[in-house]
Amino acid sequence: MTATVQAKGVSAAFGDRTLFSGVDLVVAPGDVVGLVGPNGAGKSTLLRVLAGLLAPEAGSVTVSPPDAELGFLAQEIERRPDESVAAHLERRTGVAAAQAAMDDAAHALAEPPGGDHDAAAEAYSDALERWLRLGGADFEARRDAIAADLGLTVDLDLPMTALSGGEAARVGLAVLLLSRLDLYLLDEPTNDLDAHGLDLLEEFVAQATAPIVVVSHDREFLSRTVTTVVEIDRSLQRVLVYGGSYDAYLEERSITRRRAREAFEEFAARRDALAARARMQRAWMAKGVRNARRKASDNDKHVKHHRGETSEKQAAKARQSDRALARLEAQAVEEPRKEWQLQMSIQAAPRSGAVVATAAGAVVRRGGFTLGPVDLQLDWQDRVAVTGPNGAGKSTLLALLLGRVAPSAGSASLGSGVLIGEVDQARAAFEGDEPVAAAFGLQVPDWPTADVRTLLAKFGLGAHQVGRPASSLSPGERTRAALALLQARGVNLLVLDEPTNHLDLPAIEQLEAALESFDGTILLVTHDRRMLETVRLTRRWHVEGGRVAEVEPG
Repeated sequence: MTATVQAKGVSAAFGDRTLFSGVDLVVAPGDVVGLVGPNGAGKSTLLRVLAGLLAPEAGSVTVSPPDAELGFLAQEIERRPDESVAAHLERRTGVAAAQAAMDDAAHALAEPPGGDHDAAAEAYSDALERWLRLGGADFEARRDAIAADLGLTVDLDLPMTALSGGEAARVGLAVLLLSRLDLYLLDEPTNDLDAHGLDLLEEFVAQATAPIVVVSHDREFLSRTVTTVVEIDRSLQRVLVYGGSYDAYLEERSITRRRAREAFEEFAARRDALAARARMQRAWMAKGVRNARRKASDNDKHVKHHRGETSEKQAAKARQSDRALARLEAQAVEEPRKEWQLQMSIQAAPRSGAVVATAAGAVVRRGGFTLGPVDLQLDWQDRVAVTGPNGAGKSTLLALLLGRVAPSAGSASLGSGVLIGEVDQARAAFEGDEPVAAAFGLQVPDWPTADVRTLLAKFGLGAHQVGRPASSLSPGERTRAALALLQARGVNLLVLDEPTNHLDLPAIEQLEAALESFDGTILLVTHDRRMLETVRLTRRWHVEGGRVAEVEPG
């Protein structure tokens, strides 16, 4: 069974700020709808409204059939401390609830005679049908096969809180691959997935018969999967629906915005010209009246008549221009709002030495995992992409090169004058309960508060956000704050570990531009395929199975 969801006139707000209004949308079987827009526009909110997890401020959402099973995957995987990986998979796929309902129905059916046996039998039949529909019969076999395919080698009895970010992302993907739902609502499903995970996700979307609504900032994923794009466009102050692929949307959006700007400029030019003409005509009329009064002694009645007639003609023309202006204003074209744009740069410190970092026969052992031996040299102005599957040792390699972990064999060291800027570490500065501005100020103690607030505003963190507890920031807002911190500090070695996670599309493009102009050394860990194509790279290190190999950067 598949479902259809329909939104009519849906509006939502955050506090006293309207996020969107008047949303009309139908998502039917076979649709893959990409929901895009800047951070804070309300994408996740709209997704939760469609999922029935949040009531709209206005309008309605209907699902047909009403008993359809909807699946919502949040962008941050829920990790309950008392829930194992296996239990998480059962709960998130709906199998656990279906099993419990079937058990309850079976117990009721087994009760001694005296109750309504037919009703109990029907309830059990319905519960069994739902359990089968959700894939309960072969759940464990499919679970183990999918875990193996994903490289999810952890003990499934481990608590969710014991997993790394990459492992949790694979569990989130496993939920999708295991599920047998009627409609899927996915919030940033590509975060933390490696190339193999992305391939599996794209295969799942391509083969799904149930409709899918997905929020994603992965441009390549959107380009390969979506059939419709819904954009929450703050510049045009409305929600727009574009039929067709993501690439077609980009082209059509560019045309739409250009035409909106051209229509307004044409209207404004006509309005200004009519207003100027009316002013000039009134000025001529006033000048004619003054002249007539100054020369009132002239007894030539023909001259007097001509002057009066000229003034009246100018007055009539002015009134005519005013009427034309009023008619034009009645059909006014609203000026498209100029959307706030992030203008990002990364402050470069004085250069480091010629050798930034080295590893010679370095081996790192963590539990049962071994990285190495590693023999590498990172030189000044190298621009290195670090790629490889999740769990291969990329983060361990970074920790080794940055001096955060000592090798158990061999050696590793940083060069002289190296000043490190790291997005992942900077994000951690905004996880406490102190206000955002205060948390930022702790990292740059020499900065005046006014300068801190100004810089944060440039990164889209305005007055209503900088006074909030830092821990209340969304993942995207926290990443913006981290990037602002990089701009505030001087660095000459920039370390970016999955920097595009939670960033919106304009911010990703700005980050790519900032990397292009950065004059120092770069270590970039990312699974974002478009970023790997866009950012200028000089080297590429591929990490797999604890081994590091240098490959062509392309």
